[in-house]
Amino acid sequence: MRANLMILLMGMAGTAAAQQLPDTTAPVRNLGEVIVQENRLSAPLKQSNRNITIISRKQIDAMAAVSINEVLAYVPGLDVRQRGPGGIQADIGIDGGTFDQTLVLLNGIKITDPQTGHNIMNLPVSLQDVDHIEVIRGAAARVYGINALNGAINIITRKATQSGGEVNVSGGSSFKNNEDGHLYNNYNAGATGALVKDGSNQSLSANVSAGNGYRYNTAFQNTKALYQGGFQLNDKNQVSILAGYVDNQYGANAFYAAPGDKESKEYVKTALAAVSSSHRINSHWLMTPRISYRFAEDDYRYIKTDISKARNLHNTNIVDAELNNSFDTKIGLFGAGIEARYEHINSSNLGNHERTNLGAFAEYKTRGDKRLNFSVGGYLNYNTQYGWQFFPGADVGFNITSDLKVYANAGSAQRLPTYTDLYYKSPSILGNDQLGPEKAFYTELGVRKYSGKFNFAASGFYRQISDFIDYVKDSIPQPWQPMNFQRADTKGLTASAGYNTNFNEKGFFTTFGANVGYNYLSPDFKGDDTHNKISRYVIESLRHQFVAGANTSFAGHFNLSATARYCMRINYKDYTLVDARLSYRQSRFKVYVDANNILDVTYIEAGAVPMPGRWMTVGASIKL
Repeated sequence: MRANLMILLMGMAGTAAAQQLPDTTAPVRNLGEVIVQENRLSAPLKQSNRNITIISRKQIDAMAAVSINEVLAYVPGLDVRQRGPGGIQADIGIDGGTFDQTLVLLNGIKITDPQTGHNIMNLPVSLQDVDHIEVIRGAAARVYGINALNGAINIITRKATQSGGEVNVSGGSSFKNNEDGHLYNNYNAGATGALVKDGSNQSLSANVSAGNGYRYNTAFQNTKALYQGGFQLNDKNQVSILAGYVDNQYGANAFYAAPGDKESKEYVKTALAAVSSSHRINSHWLMTPRISYRFAEDDYRYIKTDISKARNLHNTNIVDAELNNSFDTKIGLFGAGIEARYEHINSSNLGNHERTNLGAFAEYKTRGDKRLNFSVGGYLNYNTQYGWQFFPGADVGFNITSDLKVYANAGSAQRLPTYTDLYYKSPSILGNDQLGPEKAFYTELGVRKYSGKFNFAASGFYRQISDFIDYVKDSIPQPWQPMNFQRADTKGLTASAGYNTNFNEKGFFTTFGANVGYNYLSPDFKGDDTHNKISRYVIESLRHQFVAGANTSFAGHFNLSATARYCMRINYKDYTLVDARLSYRQSRFKVYVDANNILDVTYIEAGAVPMPGRWMTVGASIKL
């Protein structure tokens, strides 16, 4: 059976592959020219000496996906463990790491939740708001600070370039009946309006997605709103504003405490606001300050009809301030910055706690047009609970030809324990207030080719995490408890290849693209009698991951894409998922049909939550 599935995978290709995702829905373009949005020393992807994946807007449009979570699931190396469809909740790990070890950013704003990593994807951003997504793999403290232990995901939103509007709607079903005899179904509706005038651009978007679920007590409703404003004060100064809100509620059957949580429900609300600016002090010095505020409320009800029993209500407030600088000199680029972050939680279960984090960055990067280029830097961190830490990193790249590069990098990072790790109390989980932060050291060696019709990339890495945090117990009846283990070592290999071409515009087929990506992980956990304990997370990481697919435009306005994903976890059965999208596009409107999980596979990504079987969706969008 497994051999047949692998043959199926190799016969298809995908809109996702490791390192880079070839743009299979548009004329061939050089992805190396895409600017990676780091907070100080941004540079074209081609000049980067790190393992970075770019998911473009055109690729997103071709995917059979309705949420950011579903888009990320197509990237080898990312372990997207969803607890349901439509983006209601997902845990995202990078290269075998846990969800708390991944840093998520929105336009560079850090979204990591100090309560729990379960909620980091509760964002006030719909898929229609996204311009592209950057996935940076490997310890990245010198770039992004704390909690980028295994890497970071930076979601970049669209910026309005002209006044106008857009409306999109979709609806789907498994064509199976629920316990009341009604079809399981969901719908999505959203609208965006933009005003561009006199050196300013402003946009407002709203989106609602809802459904009656796909099995008992999995109904959901997710409402989002996002405002963005950009104001060019003069040729040297500009200001950007972002404000968003999301109200997410869903039946949480089997999410955390199966089988007893069959009647549970969760309400998660998040408000986010940020103001940033850019100031050209002189021809060599660019200053970019930013301040952001995030409020999150997580209301978990073990019995949704009786809030007096086992209800957990958490309110979290986070204030983050940054001051970044870049200096362009004759000998290269210098970056320097400082940041301060205040976190406070008031929780019915975790208690009332606060902590402050201070950090300072420094970087140097040679000019990217050199055949040999490198960068070096470090991040100095102080936390009121854990004291001082320093995290250095460096990378180097050599251009064998103008489009073929070999590169190597080494970095370090830390992850602070969440408030859930430290203080949670229940019959099934007991927190540990003696936990220390996790620390990672990461090295990688790779090669890649970006330009031309054929692209490929391959790399190998070694990561060592000391004081690794895992939830363990000695026997089944005991509660889970987080503990610092001595070390978690992971070796990994990743490879991808893609081909893109354009045909005669007057022919039946106009474009074709295909690619494959593979990721292999070999984890090893050492010390502190780990082999005699039952692990909650170690046994669930991916061993093999394969993504493949193809995309073609034909008959003038049609586009067909198909993708397949093969996943084999440690101590869990392997499974293969096949999705497809057929779309028809004109200049002002688009209609599409999605088929997800075409093989109707039964599988689990997180906890005891079975994911939906075959699901069909019909959608449309129109520009006003």
